[in-house]
Amino acid sequence: MIYSQFGVRTIINAKGPSTRVSGGLLSNEVTQAMAEAGQACVDMAELQAAASRVIREVTGAEAGIVTSGAAAGLLLGTAACVAGLSPGRMARLPDTRGMRDEVIMVRSQRNFYDHAVRAAGVRIVEVGLPDRFAGAGVRDAEAWEIEEAIHDATAAVVYVADRKARPSLEEVIRVAHAHQVPVLVDAAAQLPPASNLQRFIQLGADLVAFSGGKAIGGPQGSGILCGRRDLVMSAILQNLDLDIEWDQWSPPEELIQKHLLTGLPPHGIGRSCKVGKETIVGLLVALRRFVSVDDDTRRAEWLMRLQTLAFGLTRATPTIRDGLVPKLVLDLRELNAREIVRELQAGDPSVQVDPSEADEGRIVINPVCLAAADLDKLAARLRTVIG
Repeated sequence: MIYSQFGVRTIINAKGPSTRVSGGLLSNEVTQAMAEAGQACVDMAELQAAASRVIREVTGAEAGIVTSGAAAGLLLGTAACVAGLSPGRMARLPDTRGMRDEVIMVRSQRNFYDHAVRAAGVRIVEVGLPDRFAGAGVRDAEAWEIEEAIHDATAAVVYVADRKARPSLEEVIRVAHAHQVPVLVDAAAQLPPASNLQRFIQLGADLVAFSGGKAIGGPQGSGILCGRRDLVMSAILQNLDLDIEWDQWSPPEELIQKHLLTGLPPHGIGRSCKVGKETIVGLLVALRRFVSVDDDTRRAEWLMRLQTLAFGLTRATPTIRDGLVPKLVLDLRELNAREIVRELQAGDPSVQVDPSEADEGRIVINPVCLAAADLDKLAARLRTVIG
């Protein structure tokens, strides 16, 4: 294994496609495509235009690009909502003086990743009180609160998609569009179901950011930003290397409409979110592969892995929690769950599990990043540590 050459140990990833533990495993098809892509050079604008065609086909959006992750999609999407197609505004970001420099977010949807939104130079305006999470009541933000917060400085509403999110995306889109304000949806972890690739666009979202390195099975440093053509055009203009003379520059019309621009912007705020040709090709191959398999088939495969693991772990009271991504829940109330998590992580082989329920005496095993060869080793390690 290549990692041994650099003194890096491999782990058994039972946590899921988290960036902290390097995401998931690439299929042979994706790996081979990336290796082949690295053997030739292409015009990056042409490659992103080709990506846009594939993303349009899969999502139903007007346009799309491959990004260096969902967080990069949030930065580029926010920058697009602020700068539009003005090269001058693109050149000034993150200095947003004189521009629309506020983004509205529901307070209960704030998270570490909204740093990517703020990096564009905007200020986040919070609305709503999440009483339902504080245990003080049942209410959360409501659509009228978002509408009350909209004014001339509002660049966008950012909505973090989740089945528990309130208010509904439909309500948010309704009030935002009534004031011609775009809605940027953070859907990084909203796959499966595969239908979500189209759902947010169908509801009227202006931009949607997905992770490419989670359920899609693409390279860990990949993502998708799709939506309105003008906003995607602004996003890619703030991402590409534009060190070229205006007369020499001839980008593909289907992605970048040169005649709409007053000039060529300099390298934009999203230039640091560069995505390589190998990553773009790997993501496109993974995306086509992802939509070619139905959700039930994927779920059945994951379920089979968990059933194999659950056998013989009677002391841990294993329970399979069914869903689009089934999970194996081990009840360790007789033991110290957090200590078990640390011991699994420190051992050989090192095992990373989902510790989110450790305070309740449970550890969770996510099957998405488990290879078939991991199952026996993981089961043996669990039996050793748990007893």
